[in-house]
Amino acid sequence: MTANLETVHMRVQHRTAWITLDRPPLNILNVSMMELLDAALERALPKSDILIFQGAGVKAFCSGADVADHAPKRVGKMLSAFHAVFRRLAAAECLTIAAVHGYCLGGGMELATCCDFVLATESARFGQPEIKLGCFPPVALVSLPRLIGMQAAAYLILTGHQINATEAHRLGLVSRVVPDYELPAAVNSLLDELRALSPSVLRLTRKTLARLHSPDFLAQLEEAERLYLSELMQTHDAQEGIRAFLGKRKPVWKAE
Repeated sequence: MTANLETVHMRVQHRTAWITLDRPPLNILNVSMMELLDAALERALPKSDILIFQGAGVKAFCSGADVADHAPKRVGKMLSAFHAVFRRLAAAECLTIAAVHGYCLGGGMELATCCDFVLATESARFGQPEIKLGCFPPVALVSLPRLIGMQAAAYLILTGHQINATEAHRLGLVSRVVPDYELPAAVNSLLDELRALSPSVLRLTRKTLARLHSPDFLAQLEEAERLYLSELMQTHDAQEGIRAFLGKRKPVWKAE
């Protein structure tokens, strides 16, 4: 089965789903694309034991959410559309793989690092740059401390610094780093390894891991989303950061 959903392509073969983000050059997610991604997941997950996310083109897996959709009149719809993807993934029973090359930033990093496996090329770059716009990344606030510990998570979230694939692997964000040309082969090798195991046991084991170690994910994501909309987006600096980025100028922060 194959589906072409404009900026999101989905195909399912032998109970393996491939979802490709295709909005070149950086595969930036706008609201429409987020909704298509959620629709693709809704169709693919019941038919799949394994799901792979990848980015089209040579520059990026995904460079995050469209900054224009962070504007006050659009941000609520954007968060609702994007977080629907993570709520669906949290309820999914299949294994998930992110095949990352190039830039993996913001919402793209949140999507990748919420997967069970992250295979990254040597050229991949990871980061949560939202703080530079006067914002914070709601999903990363919940997921990163569990993955890499509070100090490492705070460093990435509070500075917005980018790190390379080797550092991401050292921190535990990446399962394996491969040369750029070996990413397809590395994905296929992992698929062969997983397909040799019991699908039902893999599903149960993944479900148990999630239940034991991230039981509050949905509640914490809802709280992060509430704070984003009710407090963060009411500040001068959050709105100034978005305006400055869109206006291609430096932000003028205001102590409040």
